[in-house]
Amino acid sequence: MKKITVLTLALFSTFAIGVSGCAPTKSSAQATTSTKVVYDHSPEKKAAKLEQANAAEKERLSSQKEDISQQQVSYDHQRAATKSRAKKTAKKGPTTTPATTNLATLTYKGQQEITIDHNNPHFSRAQLSTKRGPWQTYHNLDGYNRVTGAAALLNRALMSSAKREALTVDPTGWHNKRTHHGWLYNRSHLIGYQFTGQNNNPKNLMTGTRTLNNPSMLHNEMDVAAYLKASSRHYVRYTVTPVFKGHELVARGVQMRAQSVGSNAIRFNVYIFNIEPGYTIDYATGYSQAG
Repeated sequence: MKKITVLTLALFSTFAIGVSGCAPTKSSAQATTSTKVVYDHSPEKKAAKLEQANAAEKERLSSQKEDISQQQVSYDHQRAATKSRAKKTAKKGPTTTPATTNLATLTYKGQQEITIDHNNPHFSRAQLSTKRGPWQTYHNLDGYNRVTGAAALLNRALMSSAKREALTVDPTGWHNKRTHHGWLYNRSHLIGYQFTGQNNNPKNLMTGTRTLNNPSMLHNEMDVAAYLKASSRHYVRYTVTPVFKGHELVARGVQMRAQSVGSNAIRFNVYIFNIEPGYTIDYATGYSQAG
């Protein structure tokens, strides 16, 4: 009996020692859970981060500058191409159209912009007066809700520096579609936004093709804008008239007339066909098809 008791105590003691060996001590548990992530807030580290941020911002500005430069190159290329086409056409013979021509009856024959009466805008002396200072006017919509024209005496004082908002007005015949270069139609301003700041004005917006808007109208507008920005004393008498045929909802084209007051620095009278190469437009409705 004594031997059995001694053996039992020995086994119990061994088991107790094993259990005690498996359990972590208080100090080891604390060591396990007290691990911390230490961040380096030294001046050297801050300087390195600042240098990285500056480098990233410099790269962003450089990229933005390059994008603007590419856009300018694209615009210059388009404008040069337009002038080149005009020169080639001029060599073939007269390109001017008499002022008495019914522009709605003209047929597009590969030249999107044609001159009217040798670029004579036919403004009277009274129409070129600056006594009232700069002004702008937009004619009322007609019975078919179509734009009818806009006129102004442009000056640097009218030009807007406000950020342009998105256009929401849908002019007559607005049935837009995707093309290989973007969109078929633009909401085309009669008097460009840069001149007067008029944006979502239904009396100043028409359904115009992409090439009508840019580069055809734009290259004329840029000439006027450059002249106006050169001096606060520069004035330009300006008018844009959409040309509709019958009751059609999309204009066949636009007539642009401009004359700088006191000089011939700006002087043009042109008609621009509202067409898009590669597309046939139903001017009565605004629907279109490729080909």
